[in-house]
Amino acid sequence: MVDRALQLADAEGIDALTIRRLATELGVTPMALYWHFRNKEELIAGLADRIWSEITSDVDPAAAWPRQLRGLLESLIGVLRTHSSASALLLDSDKLGPSRWQVTEVTLEVLRTAGFDALHASEIARSTHWTGLMLVMSEPGFDPGMSEAERAEGLRRKQVELSSLPPQRYPRLVEAAVPLTTCSDDPVFHYQFGIDLFIAGVQAMAPAGGGVRGVVPPGQQGGS
Repeated sequence: MVDRALQLADAEGIDALTIRRLATELGVTPMALYWHFRNKEELIAGLADRIWSEITSDVDPAAAWPRQLRGLLESLIGVLRTHSSASALLLDSDKLGPSRWQVTEVTLEVLRTAGFDALHASEIARSTHWTGLMLVMSEPGFDPGMSEAERAEGLRRKQVELSSLPPQRYPRLVEAAVPLTTCSDDPVFHYQFGIDLFIAGVQAMAPAGGGVRGVVPPGQQGGS
């Protein structure tokens, strides 16, 4: 049931996913599905939990913590890119489930091992989640509701628009018309650069001397 619902969401978007539509796809009555999901909100929560379950939370205990955190983020991004509906599903469902608990628990453990306290580990764990979503949803042309041809045409128009700007006034925009509207010749660069940037930032804030570099402890902001 969840597999078919996820396939439908990936193919047509989560707006097209309803209990009635899913029942039709499965060849059963809607009442048969209400035994499992009382409404669409519960169905979305079930699909979100399935997405979380596909994220690999097994980290190499012998690897350094930055490598472990990178692996978790790379797995999240890989799952989000595999399912076109995944980003919307994680955004639309705020219910926590066992699969998300597991991924979050491992992420927090990695960060606590790195020396971050519970407050900073929690904030970084949230940022890891949002960084994955941001990188996928900010990929030029990202729009699950559009076909590949429509996305390509949209990007082409943006590129032409930037390329046509007065070069005397906007030399850098004209120069960057292509990289600003595509993921370059290698789409992986968009993700690799974003992951590198995030991990480098976390490493730069790693605890030193009992504190976190560059972070003012709560209650001390604005003090002398």
